[in-house]
Amino acid sequence: MAVLRVVLDQVNDVVDADQADAARSLTLGLAATAPQKCTVEAIVPGGGAEPVVDGADTLHRLSLARRELGAAWQLGVVGGVGGGMIHAPTLFAPLAKHDRANDYDQTVATLWDLRAWTAPEQLSRASVLWQRSMLKRAAKHADAVVVPTHAMAEELASLGRFADRIRVIPGAAAAGFAIPHDAAERRRALGAPDRYLVATGTADTLSAVFAAAVDRDADVFVVDAAAGSAPAIAEAAVAEGLAAPRVHVLGRLDAGDRAALLGGALAFAAADPAPAWPWRLVEALVLGVPVIAAESGVHHDVLAEGGLLVGAAGFTDALRDAAGEGARRLSVLAADRSRAYSWNGSAERVWTLHAEL
Repeated sequence: MAVLRVVLDQVNDVVDADQADAARSLTLGLAATAPQKCTVEAIVPGGGAEPVVDGADTLHRLSLARRELGAAWQLGVVGGVGGGMIHAPTLFAPLAKHDRANDYDQTVATLWDLRAWTAPEQLSRASVLWQRSMLKRAAKHADAVVVPTHAMAEELASLGRFADRIRVIPGAAAAGFAIPHDAAERRRALGAPDRYLVATGTADTLSAVFAAAVDRDADVFVVDAAAGSAPAIAEAAVAEGLAAPRVHVLGRLDAGDRAALLGGALAFAAADPAPAWPWRLVEALVLGVPVIAAESGVHHDVLAEGGLLVGAAGFTDALRDAAGEGARRLSVLAADRSRAYSWNGSAERVWTLHAEL
């Protein structure tokens, strides 16, 4: 019996909600696609209540809580984890010397975001230092490092000596992500008018989106905004002629609110070209929302023909298309592209990767 051991570090202590959701969704996918005589075990930190992990056949609970475990693993202290096939859906992985050839031990880590190297100012200093330290360990000890796009694979190859150990396995929206039955009420609670865009980005990258919104007489909801970024984002909007009350700066919403807000939008605009998996863009595709994305390698890989890739000067014309005659066409293209991404499909690739190793 082969056991794939999945590290779920955020079962009780969520620090990155998207990555936590992805890890749980992948675990369900691994269970649904497990080959014959293969099972899934969850490796979880100690502390807190006994977690319930859907999709895991067994649970291996460590003695250290998440924070202490992260510090220990950063130093290569991985006692108590055990060996076998270990898959970490994030960089939170027990990366230490092991013998794949004789003991059949293998460890795979995953990177969803390369901003710790390309845009460290967008993250906390502690997060940047921890991620850089763990990637150095991955370069030494991981049997493979997974990234979600080919553009990120090329970027990662320049950050360490990984040779042929980089693999591409995309993410997806959560199974069942859909517009809720109370979407209208949710939108009213969020203050959404009849005409608005949903966007992701920073004060430095959103200017073209704000200019496009002025042209279409629409509000802009900026989601997943970093804490404390609202004043700078509002200032950028005002500089483009969009009144501050028409800019709604939000952090991470729950899945129901995200789906409701996206579902009523004229379009979704991904303004930041940073090398990170675009969670909200993929959710917009699932809902058939017209997508406009800043030209970048990641957006090219993920969006392909499912929306409009534009430079900064192209957002206004793109929004005219998305909010006008092109709305139906772009909605169909988005929904078609969304079928390229599912957690079961990603899970099948994970099983294949570990079989190859």
